Amino acid sequence: MDTVQCAVAVQDAIAKENADRPAGEQMWFRIGVHVGDIMVQGDNLFGDAVNIAARLEALAEPGGICVSGVVRDHIGTKLPLSFADLGEQQVKNIAQPIKAYRIGGETSLIDATGPATPLPLPDKPSIAVLPFQNMSGDSEQEYFADGMVEEIITALSRIGWLFVIARNSTFAYKGQPVDVKQVGRELGVRYVLEGSVRKAGQRVRITGQLIDAVTGSHLWADRFDGSFEDIFELQDKVAIAVAGIIEPTLQAAEIRRSVDRPTNDLTAYDLYLRAIALRFPPERKRIVAALDLLRRAIERDSHYAAALASAALCHLQLHVGGWSTDLDRDQGEGLSLARRAFQVAGDDPGVLACSAYVLAYFGENIDAAIELIDRALALNPSFAQGWYWSGWLRLWGTGQPELAISHFETSLRLNPHAVRGQTFMGIGVGYFFARRFEDAVAMLLRSLQEHPGWPPTYRFLAACYAHMRRLDDAQNIVNRVRAITPVIVPDAMHWRNPEHRELLLSGLRLAAGEAT
Repeated sequence: MDTVQCAVAVQDAIAKENADRPAGEQMWFRIGVHVGDIMVQGDNLFGDAVNIAARLEALAEPGGICVSGVVRDHIGTKLPLSFADLGEQQVKNIAQPIKAYRIGGETSLIDATGPATPLPLPDKPSIAVLPFQNMSGDSEQEYFADGMVEEIITALSRIGWLFVIARNSTFAYKGQPVDVKQVGRELGVRYVLEGSVRKAGQRVRITGQLIDAVTGSHLWADRFDGSFEDIFELQDKVAIAVAGIIEPTLQAAEIRRSVDRPTNDLTAYDLYLRAIALRFPPERKRIVAALDLLRRAIERDSHYAAALASAALCHLQLHVGGWSTDLDRDQGEGLSLARRAFQVAGDDPGVLACSAYVLAYFGENIDAAIELIDRALALNPSFAQGWYWSGWLRLWGTGQPELAISHFETSLRLNPHAVRGQTFMGIGVGYFFARRFEDAVAMLLRSLQEHPGWPPTYRFLAACYAHMRRLDDAQNIVNRVRAITPVIVPDAMHWRNPEHRELLLSGLRLAAGEAT
């Protein structure tokens, strides 16, 4: 598949080169691709695989790519390509007929003006970032607008579950009026990001809007203001901010699409999306239902890393919420699923971070888990959920509440429309361990306004009140916990710092003892 991607990239480069050439001077290449064993002698390649690729090249149209049936089978639906069946071809010096396909349907994939053949949507969310318009009237600012788009494409490419069209393909539309739906058809993407850059003095305003290229509906729009004093820092800041908000926006859009699909046509991806929608707000029945959907997804694809990690997270939620009917089983299954997810995660930051979070909670080496989540955030600095999980790992392992609070706040900045109740709780817990009890109470109450059914929030609030000697308030909170779960004083071994663990447990014991 890497060979085919390289072939497409070559054609992109050729098309870009041809765009500036007169019609009679344009360059066209034919490309043939086959998979098989070869022999290497010095700089020379020999073998039937080489001969078959050469014969496929002769079958390709100018500017086109022809592949064998073996290559077609390897690609499957993993790339957004369409194939025209050329049937079995008897070619020179090859004994058996070769099954051949032309990439791009009935016409060549790319012509001198850019993508021409409608491409099928890939089997995962896909996006193209169009060149931003320079609204300043200053041609020298083109470099900034182009650089801004490159940074956004790079940031989005770090999102493992997202298919991002390369810069060479999208920049074919630079300076042209575009129809978003047409762009979606030509590039084979569901979502398109477009925007503009306007400079006034040393200030710059960048706008962006995310559009569903199939329906034409707007999913998100925002603007960012900054100074030209440090251009590269500004580009990084905007790119991270855009990627941070687009990731959950696209996931929400994909969940809505999946929910609308007929239940008799659910893929592993659909099952995964429906499970994600059920996990929040966290309630026992919803989490159990989500876990059932994820098990069905894993039955369809045992190497589905995101589904494995999400199922592990469900076991964590049952455990920490006090909703588990078998604590040892949930711990064992959570660890097993997290390890399986990690083994097939590759460089997917979402799976790496989620695996680290579950492994750390269920007692694995906290330093290794922190190293793993730091790796995930290095891969995708705009991953809001990753910063949220990282905040918890800092609370569980390092005893650094101020650093944890900083990570929770980073998560909120990257995704202001997130499920904020959980993040407010994290900040409240950070204040609690920093012994800033008044601040902790304020944040925990804000959390409960959004998620009134989450037992851990009540536990920390009760402990806060107890340490503040507001024992009547502490007793009332304990009674509310009892209405949700029988577990008042939980297993707190995931809090590695002994002082922090005792601060929580002593507060809960005081609150629970006064209530009985």
